[in-house]
Amino acid sequence: MKLPSTLGLRHVALKVRDIKSCERFYVDLLGYRVEWSPDKDNVYLSCEQDNIALHRTDDEIEPGALDHIGILLKQADDVDVWYQFLSSHGVRMDAPPQTHRDGARSFYCFDPEGNRIQMIYHPSIANA
Repeated sequence: MKLPSTLGLRHVALKVRDIKSCERFYVDLLGYRVEWSPDKDNVYLSCEQDNIALHRTDDEIEPGALDHIGILLKQADDVDVWYQFLSSHGVRMDAPPQTHRDGARSFYCFDPEGNRIQMIYHPSIANA
């Protein structure tokens, strides 16, 4: 089976307690721009072809807590192909493919060490 190629690792999601301070750090100091802030608990930042998601949490977290990494796909349909392929190879899934509020499409799975991986088509950075 020939799988659709990926565009690489271009998305990281972090769990943060102080979302505003983190937003200011990435925007004011590192040059990211706010792409989308759907609510008070989430903000999505972009810089060129990269994307960082900040997800506010009240949980006790270690500094730099990773929520997931995202591997970018070229087309929305590629998400379903990858889901079928990884499922058929016994990869543990966290969530089936879905289309998100911003038009992105993705699913979540886990690597052998339990790191959460998102296979994602994200229109604003897939076509950049």
